[in-house]
Amino acid sequence: MIPSEFFRKIRRIEIRTNRLVDTLFAGEYRSIFKGKGMEFLDVREYQIGDDVRTIDWKVTARMNLPHVKIFAQERELMVFLVVDNSGSTRFGSTSFKSELAAEIAATIAFSAIRNNDKVGLLFFTDRVEKFIPPRKGRTHVLRLIRDILYFQPKNKKTDPVVAIEFLLHSLKRRGIIFLITDFIGPGFELENLRRPLGLLNRSHDTIVIMINDQFETQLPNLGAITIEDAETGRVMTVDTSDPRVRRQFKLMRQEQQQKVEVLLISLGIDRISVTTDEDYIPRLHRFFQERARRLR
Repeated sequence: MIPSEFFRKIRRIEIRTNRLVDTLFAGEYRSIFKGKGMEFLDVREYQIGDDVRTIDWKVTARMNLPHVKIFAQERELMVFLVVDNSGSTRFGSTSFKSELAAEIAATIAFSAIRNNDKVGLLFFTDRVEKFIPPRKGRTHVLRLIRDILYFQPKNKKTDPVVAIEFLLHSLKRRGIIFLITDFIGPGFELENLRRPLGLLNRSHDTIVIMINDQFETQLPNLGAITIEDAETGRVMTVDTSDPRVRRQFKLMRQEQQQKVEVLLISLGIDRISVTTDEDYIPRLHRFFQERARRLR
């Protein structure tokens, strides 16, 4: 049985994200994703507001009326949420990273169904924990959000390559992939990720959403504390009162994040980074606005 507080939380997320979709993403959704992987279907007469770059000049000359090309994305998109469900996502100084992932995923999912598109979901740890094929409708999206909040994975470790290879073999139609992860764990060997991520981005329009917590970037001064790695179970004691320890930790995390950034840029993958202690809405909105401008 699912506890009643989860249903209340799902309802709050639905109300909040529906408002976001109405106020932030109305009218932008199609332009955000129209730039890649469009499959030609047909032509139709030009209408005011159509992108002039889609004009089919041969048909226009033959019919003596402007016509534009119609692509598969104008009819229906497939949006796929790939969510890291490993042990490290069940951490947060203000709220769990998994809860922030649920809100962001909900915003994307409600935007998709508002445009009559299909949404699917894959949970991964060091294995594919759950795969929900893309479907339409509010009931389907609410199920996805429920699973993101409530689903308990069997494993705690991370291996994103397993998830990526599963998608490459399972998704026959080109779509938009949102990879939502914290890039934390022994499984995130960046050079091992280069080829699979590159293949995924060539097959699908891939966007990475990196979710982190402020305490994962900079240790607070709490004295000697015992830390357990959520994925490996390794326990260690750290003296956070030592400024050298805090500085070394900060530099190590900054170096790791920079390597992730360099990898994604080299592969041409769009990315956005959010943390649990900030309001993700302005950052998400700005990211999609900038993406839409680039694709116009």
